[in-house]
Amino acid sequence: MEKLLELDNLHVSFQTYGGEVKAVRGVSFTLEKGESLAIVGESGSGKSVTSKSVMRLLPNKIGFIKEGAIRFQGKDLAKASEREMEKIRGAEISMIFQDPMTSLNPTMTIGKQIMEGLRKHQNMSKSEAKERSINLLKLVGIPNPELRVDEYPHQFSGGMRQRVVIAIALACNPKVLIADEPTTALDVTIQAQILDLMRDLQDKTGTAIILITHDLGVVANLAQRVAVMYGGMIVETGTVDEIFYKPKHPYTWGLLASMPKLNAESKELLAIPGTPPDLMNPPKGCPFAARCPYAMEVCVENMPDATDVSSTHKAACWLLDERAPKVEPPEEAVVGGAR
Repeated sequence: MEKLLELDNLHVSFQTYGGEVKAVRGVSFTLEKGESLAIVGESGSGKSVTSKSVMRLLPNKIGFIKEGAIRFQGKDLAKASEREMEKIRGAEISMIFQDPMTSLNPTMTIGKQIMEGLRKHQNMSKSEAKERSINLLKLVGIPNPELRVDEYPHQFSGGMRQRVVIAIALACNPKVLIADEPTTALDVTIQAQILDLMRDLQDKTGTAIILITHDLGVVANLAQRVAVMYGGMIVETGTVDEIFYKPKHPYTWGLLASMPKLNAESKELLAIPGTPPDLMNPPKGCPFAARCPYAMEVCVENMPDATDVSSTHKAACWLLDERAPKVEPPEEAVVGGAR
């Protein structure tokens, strides 16, 4: 398959009054044409910072790419000028932001907001852009698009606003679509509709999707591959089946165990004890060591290299070393209890 995007040893920091926050530390992954990659982890693990780095949307004078490469079709976006990025944002790589109400301009009609990108990147006339906007609204399932194209964001429900944001992101047929928590503020019925919509649009357009989320149910519905992030690092990657049925990292076990299960005898929800590490002073070993019930002395002192579990599955954990004690994941951490 065609490799569209490659992150190679990406380090991203924020300069604050208290010091340097090392938000992303050595992240590497690839994305192929038509593929869906989910990046999962707790809040503060570096998911959104990674995605905004791809778009070069870090706060000016505060956030910066310290090291590494972001290659899009061979071009390193980490070194691209702002003028070059303006040609890529919206046209080649688009983003669905977490809150549609803050993503949309309340003073502009929906149609004008969709038309902006079309007129800038595809040199359409006003009438052509409006016709394309109406077709996009129809594509994302908004009824009466001929009338609603001239309405304002406050006249739409939360689910409809999210559909509009998706229409804006898809307007110029981008090769990569980054969806940052696209269903967080929506009820479960609308969540399912949005996920179905994204899946259908991907089938029709062949767009590759990076899904940023902490909802593993969303991952199971949409993604093909999963990268698990913690403490600014990727600690495990694999196919959806490998992560759900054969997880290898204790942090992944904790995430899976915390999922509510309809058939569970106990109604108590499990949680990972402790808090994420302080990335102003990150640990020198495994970032999860302080919260891991299986941590050894080597975990605290040294970060393990990623171990190949299979050709598609990697995990960075000392438990995978042949010298480590054999530890099986707890039953509640594996979907269906399989190991």
